[in-house]
Amino acid sequence: MIAGMHTTQDDFYVRNHGNVPVIDETLHRISVSGQVSRPISLSLNDLKSRFERVSVSAVMQCAGNRRADLFSVKPVSGDPWAPGAIGNAVWTGVRLKDVLESAGIMCVGETHVVFAACDDCEAEGKRFRYGVSIPASKALSGDVLLAYEMNGEVLSPEHGYPLRVVVPGYAGVRSPKWLASIEVRDKPSDNHMQQREYKLFPASVDEASADWENGTTINDMPLNSAICEPNDGATLCAGPVRVAGYAVATGTSVARVEVSSDDGVTWTQAALNVEPSTPWSWTLWTVELALPEGTHELSVRAWDSAGQTQVSQVADVWNFKGYLSTAWHRITVTAQ
Repeated sequence: MIAGMHTTQDDFYVRNHGNVPVIDETLHRISVSGQVSRPISLSLNDLKSRFERVSVSAVMQCAGNRRADLFSVKPVSGDPWAPGAIGNAVWTGVRLKDVLESAGIMCVGETHVVFAACDDCEAEGKRFRYGVSIPASKALSGDVLLAYEMNGEVLSPEHGYPLRVVVPGYAGVRSPKWLASIEVRDKPSDNHMQQREYKLFPASVDEASADWENGTTINDMPLNSAICEPNDGATLCAGPVRVAGYAVATGTSVARVEVSSDDGVTWTQAALNVEPSTPWSWTLWTVELALPEGTHELSVRAWDSAGQTQVSQVADVWNFKGYLSTAWHRITVTAQ
């Protein structure tokens, strides 16, 4: 996953809430409606011919990334992701801003951009098309794309062919694949995925007591880091050991990454590999530790340019849905 700055489509994580639809791009059209003065319907060829082609290097990350760590406190719902529900790619397409302005977007008061996709989902005994929304202020930022390529290749069906939304800095749930329509309106999407999923609650709240209307909607992803090499549970040769992983920061930048082999008593600063002029990309890091024979718990934490860092204990970020697992990432290895 961290073999290079950009994750290949084959190595990129896949998270779907329904089926992978079969779409004929020659027939597929995207509608733009709602609070716009000129509703439009666009084919993929229209998008490519009428709007500027742009590329953005950005992380895509599931809000449930590292959810498996939270199980050490008590069970949570959702897939038990290790640190692999993340990837970094160069996304190519057109700016959502340009498409919305072409349709004559009208922002009056609180405005949201609602996306509907082609995939069928099921929850609470009902079937529905996937749908989410983002604030219009984010949609008009210039970095949000309607993407048709990933690392210079046409999107595969699993990654959203023929067209997906890419919202840099936001949780992956806000970047729907297989885009069907865009609507500008004065409130967020009514879809189950917006109203009953991807909301954050305190540790004292469980599913039975959750007030979904007042839960915190997960948009921006917080500072996080993880160890990818060596694997958790690995047996290594005692002596110098290379440790490597990633760190991500939203709205700021990763200032430093530190790794400890003694539960945070001492820390070794890692070397950073940063993609220049790309605020939405991840930071890869490496460090060499001298490990004597025995069992060792390795921990990593990142600091951002605002001076913030990660909490040490996973219990401090526990929530019943298993979102935003951002405590120090820890693995155990044996040196012999």
